[in-house]
Amino acid sequence: MKPTSGKRVWALALVSLLVALGLLVSAALVPDIPLQQLLPAYAGGASRFLNVDGVRVHYRDEGQGPPVVLLHGTGASLHTWEAWTAVLGRSHRVLRMDLPGFGLTGPSPRADYSVKAYVAFLESFRQALGLERFALAGNSLGGQVAWNYAVAHPEVVTDLILVDPDGFPNPKPALVFRLARIPVLSRLLTALDPGPLVRKSLQDAYGDPTRVTDEQLQRYRALSLRAGNRDAFVARVQHPEPDRTEALPRISARTLVLWGEKDRLIPATDAVRFAHAIPGATLLVYPGVGHVPMEEIGERSAADVEAFLDAGPR
Repeated sequence: MKPTSGKRVWALALVSLLVALGLLVSAALVPDIPLQQLLPAYAGGASRFLNVDGVRVHYRDEGQGPPVVLLHGTGASLHTWEAWTAVLGRSHRVLRMDLPGFGLTGPSPRADYSVKAYVAFLESFRQALGLERFALAGNSLGGQVAWNYAVAHPEVVTDLILVDPDGFPNPKPALVFRLARIPVLSRLLTALDPGPLVRKSLQDAYGDPTRVTDEQLQRYRALSLRAGNRDAFVARVQHPEPDRTEALPRISARTLVLWGEKDRLIPATDAVRFAHAIPGATLLVYPGVGHVPMEEIGERSAADVEAFLDAGPR
């Protein structure tokens, strides 16, 4: 074979490969889902909407008694707290919302998804609902927002519940976080079907991946496709937070730290670091459980939180 014909073969092979990749990418492109199309499936029952700082917030306000506010993690929604709401709602007023950039709430007009911005948002939400003092719980990103809020507003938070919270530097972030920080791939993440990454992320979040249900996968994927949420996710991940954990000793609220021993997203060694840094904190570690105990062992973890809250001063 002449050298020139060999070059033609390689050129044709390269073109064929590029065409195949282009077809694969095109097949995986999925448009946003309009909010109105998602409402019937995910805004039923106690769902309400409230304008807070220019954002139409999807939230639920259920039960009666001392108020408890629940904050979900990255990529999640208020639905992550279903089991806790069922248990705590028997004796508490339970408030949960889709944070800006997630769920039915969708993107913020300011495109600011820093922890500082979420702390300011939570304070505006509190004022809009006329809450005076409340217990505050959060998972992952929501836990990071919760403890930063407790530092900034100690007069408001009566009790603090941290569920596998973020905050200490993480040398091995989740795969989807690493992809979102690569310029070319980050743009693809705002257009490609999030289904495969949703499946991997959710299964990685469970100590026992077989506990993940098809209903959960469908909901996480659908809400990821809410118009603007993929862009918000990339904007959030591309701006890592500075380490503010030196402020943890300033937390004055009664604190319960819950952690899944098989957490693959934030190392379980951070559980001890949080418990040691926060004065008087109580630590519970769940063997065999992953990053989201409120989903994986919802009733059990909710019962532990209920006992903790009931043991506090009234």
